[in-house]
Amino acid sequence: MDKPTKDILSQALIDNKIDLPVTAVRDIIRGVAAAPEPDSAIGTADNWHALIGDPVSPDLANILSVELARVREINDGLSEPFSTSKRLTKLRQILTAQKIAGFIVPLADEHQGEYVPNFAQRLAWLTGFTGSAGLAIVLTDKAAIFVDGRYTLQAREQVDNELFEINHSVDNPPAAWIADNLKSGEKLGFDPWLHTSDSLVQFRKACDKSGAKLEEQNSNPVDAVWDNQPPPPLTPVVPHDIRFTGQSSAEKRAKISEDLKNEGVKASILTAPDSIAWLANIRGGDVPFTPFTLAFGIIHAAGSFDIYTDPRKYTDGVLAILDDDIKIHPRADFLPALENLAGKKAKLGVDLSSAAEIISQTLKNSGATIHRLTDPCQLPKARKNSVEITGMRDAHLRDGVALTRFLAWLDDNAGDGEITEISAAEQLEMYRREGEAIQGLSFPTISGAGPNGAIVHYRVSNDSNRVLDQNSLYLVDSGAQYLDGTTDVTRTVGIGTPSDEMIDRCTRVLKGHIALASAIFPAGTSGSQLDILARTALWQAGLDYDHGTGHGVGSYLGVHEGPQRISKLPNRVALEPGMVISNEPGYYKPDEYGIRIENLVVVTEGPNSEKFERRQLCFETLTLAPIDLALVDSTMMNELEIDWLNTYHQKVRTALEPLLKGKSKKWLIKATRALK
Repeated sequence: MDKPTKDILSQALIDNKIDLPVTAVRDIIRGVAAAPEPDSAIGTADNWHALIGDPVSPDLANILSVELARVREINDGLSEPFSTSKRLTKLRQILTAQKIAGFIVPLADEHQGEYVPNFAQRLAWLTGFTGSAGLAIVLTDKAAIFVDGRYTLQAREQVDNELFEINHSVDNPPAAWIADNLKSGEKLGFDPWLHTSDSLVQFRKACDKSGAKLEEQNSNPVDAVWDNQPPPPLTPVVPHDIRFTGQSSAEKRAKISEDLKNEGVKASILTAPDSIAWLANIRGGDVPFTPFTLAFGIIHAAGSFDIYTDPRKYTDGVLAILDDDIKIHPRADFLPALENLAGKKAKLGVDLSSAAEIISQTLKNSGATIHRLTDPCQLPKARKNSVEITGMRDAHLRDGVALTRFLAWLDDNAGDGEITEISAAEQLEMYRREGEAIQGLSFPTISGAGPNGAIVHYRVSNDSNRVLDQNSLYLVDSGAQYLDGTTDVTRTVGIGTPSDEMIDRCTRVLKGHIALASAIFPAGTSGSQLDILARTALWQAGLDYDHGTGHGVGSYLGVHEGPQRISKLPNRVALEPGMVISNEPGYYKPDEYGIRIENLVVVTEGPNSEKFERRQLCFETLTLAPIDLALVDSTMMNELEIDWLNTYHQKVRTALEPLLKGKSKKWLIKATRALK
């Protein structure tokens, strides 16, 4: 900050009677600059001004916004001139100085979350790879990066294969590579904040196999060579009103406390920010697309709740409405608090599948008894109450209006050679942002035309951007965050005249979708037991898809939420009333097209009667948007399937028609016509 700017800011702070030095304000601005930018941010663009003062004058608000833009323009710590070779050389110099043969660089932060803040994007900074899952291992003489099937093509495009071996994480997993490449007596380093105790088991076994040793490092060597590493993100905590949550924080904590007492533990350690947000009825914007603030927590069996984060996130106004049993502490106090608890020989609940290794090690070294306990907020958070379910219905109604307007626009304009993946995604986002209560998108829109639709987690870029061509398929998977709910919906649209094969495959995907949506199943059934319903029609033709069929969804929280899921993978978590989950079978023909039909559903009580020996459950579909009838061959469908589709489209038309006008309304009526 140059002196004239500093003087202007200093005077504006004085004029607003804000008792903060300019240096403190500059630190806040740096933290805000490290938070998500508007395209992936949650909430209003200027709500961070509350970190400075509440309220601030228009003049000060303008100065702050200009300064933020300047800081972002200078450097975000990731977009500086990139040289993998130089960064690798510097890292290897550190490794040599520390007398370790190599270091593991995961795509992870201290919370093991889906979205990683800029300061924790070590994998991207080192390798250039920007996918959402991956891991690198750097040795002094070689290096490798590991990605799953979603990202093999992207990794080849972004990562220098002369410096990194590019491996499929399933076909050639990191542990196997470690066993093959480490020598006896060598040490492989890791950051204990970035790995769970469970995830390290395979690495220890691999090191043992080669005679090497897995050794935790007190500091991350990547941080030592990252000269312009961003600070942790800084965004304000926002209370989430009970009209959206349906329960007070005190009510939630009372139930959790009862559960902890039943487990015989004194407290449970919370490492998932979404659990903390849910339990305290707060939201934030520290990571893209998901409305929470990064924090750790300790929920005590006695009912009190300690949150460890940057206290600057909590304005005086927020602190004033928190109840007395919620205490905010500096992030640096978290490990000492664990040591203090452990020193009393307490029995403490820890979710070892998600807690960082340093947490369990701190507790063990301090004398605690660790009781392996699934995050106690997971199931209560997944079981949406009546207020949350009503909110989800309302959010999907508004989302359905936006999506239907988009589909009508697409039908009117696609195939003319002008619409691209990017322009289509931008048009859909515009329609969504014209609605009420929207806070942002729930994930980056997957806008895949033709062969790009066959990439399951495709992320369009300027380099990959395709025109929506005639006689092709377009797949759009999108969603939004609303104050009262979270949405996630996929539609596959035929552009021009689809081929007979496209129609066959789409009809099979639809048959699987209907089979799952209309399922009636006994209480106690898990998602893995239902997964076959969505695949049977594809299996009958020797086809399948390589992703899960359904994931849990939060209530104005994460678009991916556990513990429930529908997948081939074993899962013992039973589906319960109130759980919201996706129904998204698909089919993907590499280099040609992709198909997916996704609705969100909520588990409800089934058609129970005295004649039933067991209580039955079923699904209520929440998503409201037409399914492309041009891609449906009704001769392949039975009477029950046709009835389901007609009934669903009638529901969509009844809900949305009063809220649409002009071309969109006319298109909706045509798009939801009954099949004979």
